[in-house]
Amino acid sequence: MEFPRIHLRRRGPGRGRHARVAPVILGVLLLILMSGCSNAASVSPPRESKSATEPTPVQVDLSTLPAATTFGNTAAAPSDPAPRAATDGVVLHVKQELAVYDAPEGRAIARLPATQFKSPTWLPVTAERGDWARVLLPSRPNGSTGWVRVGTAKVEKARTPYLVTVDVEQRRLVVRKNGREVGSWTVGVGSPGTRTPKGRTFILASIRETVTDFSPIILPLGTHSKTLTSYGGGPGTVAFHGWPDPSVFGTASSDGCVRVPSDALHLLRSLPLGTVVLLR
Repeated sequence: MEFPRIHLRRRGPGRGRHARVAPVILGVLLLILMSGCSNAASVSPPRESKSATEPTPVQVDLSTLPAATTFGNTAAAPSDPAPRAATDGVVLHVKQELAVYDAPEGRAIARLPATQFKSPTWLPVTAERGDWARVLLPSRPNGSTGWVRVGTAKVEKARTPYLVTVDVEQRRLVVRKNGREVGSWTVGVGSPGTRTPKGRTFILASIRETVTDFSPIILPLGTHSKTLTSYGGGPGTVAFHGWPDPSVFGTASSDGCVRVPSDALHLLRSLPLGTVVLLR
C-alpha cells in the first residue's frame, strides 16, 4: 500500500490555518481509511463567495439516508452524464448537512455532511436549474452525482479558476488557470492491475502527513480504485501525493493514486477544494 499511518488535524476555512487533533475515534477511522494521509492541510478557499436567502425547507429525515462521503455508497445516485467535460468553475460549499436528490424536486437519495476528512465540503457544480445545482459526489460508485437546493443558508457558491487534467496513458498532469497552462509534469499512475480510474472528479480534501516523509501532503480525490475495494482496510480513495523516489514518475506502478513531483504537489495543495480533476 502507498499510505503510511495517519494522524488528522482539522483545517480552518482560510489558507494556512490548521485545527487541533481530531478525537481518537475519528483518528482511528481515518487510520483505517488510507493508512497514511493525515492532518488536514491548508488549501485556498474558493473565491467570490456569496450567500443566499432561505426558502421554505423541504422536510427530509437525513438520518435515513446514506452519507455522500468517500466512505459511503450512494447506489441510487445518477451517473455523471459528461465524465470528460470541464465545468465553468462553480463550486458549492456545504455549510450544514443537507439532502441530495436524484432530480430537482425529486427523491432524496443521500445526505451531504459539512466536512470531508475534517476539511470543509466543497463540490463542483456541473449543471444548474433554478434553485437547484447538480454536483459531483465523493462516494462510490465513481461518477455519482446528485441535485441539491442552493437557495438556502446551508450552502454558498463560489468559483475556482483552476482545472487539473491527468492524461493517464501519457502519464502527464497539467494545471490550468482561466484556461492558461500554469504547470505541467510527468507523473506516476496506477499499475496495469490497479489502474488509475478515469473520469471527472475533484480535489476533496488536503491532509498533512506528520508520521513519515514519503509525501508531506495527501490530496484525496472524489474517486476510488475500481480494482481494489480498500487501501489498508479503507474504501480505496484515490489521491494525489508525492513520492521519495523520482524514478516512479513516468511509470505505471502505483495502486491507483497519482504520484507527483514535489513542485507539482506544492501547486496542487494551493488549489481550492472542489477544483475539478479530469482523469483521461
